[in-house]
Amino acid sequence: MALVAATTAAIIATDRRELGATPRPRQGYRTKLEHVAITGVDSLHICSLFDRQQYADPAGEAAAAGFSSANWSLFGVLWPSARHLASHMAGRDVKAGERILEIGCGLALASMVCHRRGADVTASDAHPLAQRFLLDNLRLNDLPPLNYRHGDWAASQDKVSLDQQAVVRGLFDVIMGSDVLYERDEFGHLTGFIGRHAAPRAEVFIVDPNRSNRSPFIRRMAAMGFALTERPLLDTHEDGRPYKGRLLMFSREQGDVDAA
Repeated sequence: MALVAATTAAIIATDRRELGATPRPRQGYRTKLEHVAITGVDSLHICSLFDRQQYADPAGEAAAAGFSSANWSLFGVLWPSARHLASHMAGRDVKAGERILEIGCGLALASMVCHRRGADVTASDAHPLAQRFLLDNLRLNDLPPLNYRHGDWAASQDKVSLDQQAVVRGLFDVIMGSDVLYERDEFGHLTGFIGRHAAPRAEVFIVDPNRSNRSPFIRRMAAMGFALTERPLLDTHEDGRPYKGRLLMFSREQGDVDAA
């Protein structure tokens, strides 16, 4: 994997001249370009944050949305779980008329893989910069526009984002996410969000790096009528550390069970 490090303006300008895209200036944080290979699809160029120490919130948008300096950068990192989700979706058949929603998309790698394959996919996140990075990465890969919606799990259905972004609405046949079980979620906000947007007959794919919050999530999904199949995921990080997680595959044939 080739990583290019420089100041933000320089790296974006250089990389986009090579790829025929228009540079977008950045303020207060650095980025890098990653070349991501996913089995079964063409590789993708992904602009991501340079590292997890990056932080910039001059207008206070992220803080108002609940993001602190400690977790601000997490959306902009290419996590191993995101790669596993993208690999799973790359090997899955594209079904005519099927609507797919990615929750907590971050850099939306899985959404871009589905989009490149011709699927009807919507990416969603609550971070104020997620959409901007998605637009840039679509340009880097010469891809047409991809649906993006603001997705705040804890908010009501009708609450818009601070910058008036359109929110997730409607029902989806497939809902997917990677490493979204990082908080205890005592009130079941995540499963409630899934319940509001899952079609009566739906599949949910969650890649989880063995977080301790998995069990209550599974119980809440079962209460909504979802049956679970699990598949272990074993891999090696680029720095040699092992990755251990699992793909949680939920399916529901009928939607007559109330949300937990």
